[in-house]
Amino acid sequence: MTAPSPSTGLLPQAPEIPMDQLLVEVYTQAAPAVQSGMLSKLVGKVYQSAAPDERRVLLRQLMQPLGILSLLAVANGVFAKLRLQGGLSGWSTRLDEVQVDDVVELTSFVQQVSGQAMHSLALWLSASPVLLSSAAAVMLVKLLLDRAAPDQEAEPQR
Repeated sequence: MTAPSPSTGLLPQAPEIPMDQLLVEVYTQAAPAVQSGMLSKLVGKVYQSAAPDERRVLLRQLMQPLGILSLLAVANGVFAKLRLQGGLSGWSTRLDEVQVDDVVELTSFVQQVSGQAMHSLALWLSASPVLLSSAAAVMLVKLLLDRAAPDQEAEPQR
């Protein structure tokens, strides 16, 4: 007599829950600080998988609401250096000088300063078929737009 294998087990197999559904459930049940961290890491994943032109636009989107003093306080000033060297239009700093961890830190800071910037980032991502080929980008857009929906409903209509 052979023992049941772990895959067949004695318990009935539950249907697999899609990963995106699990992520949404974990996100909605998490504390706000954990939610912020999840969003920041997803932005880092999107940055990591993006082409250089998309990386520039993503950084521009994130840096837009921040002044130079704020940028000095983030990621050892790497983003302040970019702004002082002509912004992202006259990109004089090599793109590889910006690390994924720097983008995660910038995103965390931006979330504290401007929810609108994160919503704008989601709208930009949702308009990019190339970036939406990334699972991280799809999840980021979903979480950001779902998060913005209750805020928009709460605003009075004019």
